[in-house]
Amino acid sequence: MKILLIVLSAAFVLTCCNTKTENSKVFDSKNSMTADNNKIAGTWRLVYGEVKENDSLTIRDVTKSEFIKIINETHFAFFSQDRKYASLFYGAGGTYTIENNEYIEKPMYTAWDDYRYETFPFTVEIKNDTLIQYGTEEVKESNIKRYIIEK
Repeated sequence: MKILLIVLSAAFVLTCCNTKTENSKVFDSKNSMTADNNKIAGTWRLVYGEVKENDSLTIRDVTKSEFIKIINETHFAFFSQDRKYASLFYGAGGTYTIENNEYIEKPMYTAWDDYRYETFPFTVEIKNDTLIQYGTEEVKESNIKRYIIEK
């Protein structure tokens, strides 16, 4: 009797938690288009990154850390985790707008005070299964100006 009660309780909880409304969106691992034609919505893993700042070029070593970006209909979030040292973690999130291939991020949640509420315009495109984002990150108060390419 106890087992039947436990099974019925578990089934009830799972049924309640699995309810969806008509407005809920589900994104598959292929970053498929949403009803709003937002092709960039999904979860993306960085496979290549470069930063040009002043006269230097830095290529991100993706074998040493993992960088993930998640984009839904209204918000973005990203995080980076070093594969060896757990303390080397950072992330940010906020809102964005997109029109055609002009994508503008506005970080709201970040440990970097100078980045919070700034706007960062990028160009985005999708080639096959790869999101490509490039543009200039500029924060005048911190004397930061760098051109980034992320795939």
